[in-house]
Amino acid sequence: MGANICNPGQGLKPVVIMLLVQAVLAGVNVMYKLAVVDGMSMRVLISYRFIFATVFILPLALILERKSKAKLTWKIAFQGFLSGLFGGALGQNLFIGSLALTSATFATAMSNLIPAATFILVITLRLERLAIRTLAGTAKLAGTVLSIGGAMVLTFYKGREISLWSTSINLAKHDEDHLTEAHPSLRNQVLGSVLGLLACLCYAIWYIIQAKMNESYPCKYSSTALMSITASIQATIYAIITDRNWSAWKLGWNIRLFAVFYTGSISTGLMIVVLTWCIRLKGPLFVSIFNPFALIYVAIVGSLILNERLHLGSIIGSVLIMGGVYVALWGKTKEIKNSVQLVRSIDSEAEEVTLN
Repeated sequence: MGANICNPGQGLKPVVIMLLVQAVLAGVNVMYKLAVVDGMSMRVLISYRFIFATVFILPLALILERKSKAKLTWKIAFQGFLSGLFGGALGQNLFIGSLALTSATFATAMSNLIPAATFILVITLRLERLAIRTLAGTAKLAGTVLSIGGAMVLTFYKGREISLWSTSINLAKHDEDHLTEAHPSLRNQVLGSVLGLLACLCYAIWYIIQAKMNESYPCKYSSTALMSITASIQATIYAIITDRNWSAWKLGWNIRLFAVFYTGSISTGLMIVVLTWCIRLKGPLFVSIFNPFALIYVAIVGSLILNERLHLGSIIGSVLIMGGVYVALWGKTKEIKNSVQLVRSIDSEAEEVTLN
């Protein structure tokens, strides 16, 4: 993996691609916000997203992995069910609930807590040791604490408004009073933060499930298709139970159709192919480093076309979160390098003993 990351012959192509990927993923939050403002049911939107994703990714899995020798067992099917629940239906419904109660920028900033939530889970479940006495362990802990502190600032401190530019464009042009009537708790920042934190926890659990699933079923397209299928079933059942108004399922040539197509086919379907290529070329650490760029994209687009206002608290909290993420990632990278050096040292000693 290290050789791949340091190979200069690959140029800037992976970097440019990952910047484009984060721009596409950031667009999901904007599409969510526009669809919700247009009056579309959040639960129906999530259901359609995974239905469209299934239609897109299933043929790819059947074509690209038709010769795979990995077998789909009941254990894998159950892991796919859990993957669809935490990474799909439940996680997405919690996230979009947070988005509706706050803003696209705020919800994206909260999602940067996923690495911290993952770190806490793997330490609690003893899937990874903390090693607090080492520099790497201290960095991981400090990064986690810094990220959580940033989330607290983002939630409870607003501060003065920051005006980067002036624009009269507002695609979310529905009257704010109308939105408040439709969603009485729209301004409840604390509730939106709680939903955002729960969504981060869901995605952290999903990462762990995916890691376990990939150990025995290393078919990325097929596992993604399995997740999309189970998530679409779960999300659809939940949407039908909670939204009895069948007119909410109608899609016309409007922002609703574009939102479900974009989030399902392009973001969930197409981007998984690109992300898989980048992970194989550069490794998962390289890919995860680009996650905070989504926040920058959403903040710019939200202030330009959604009439969202940036505040000092949002900027400070976001910087703390991103700083914490990078410190934790640095600690993890340091830990991996130390482990590799230890293994090489043991192998060298073993070779010397054999030669002697």
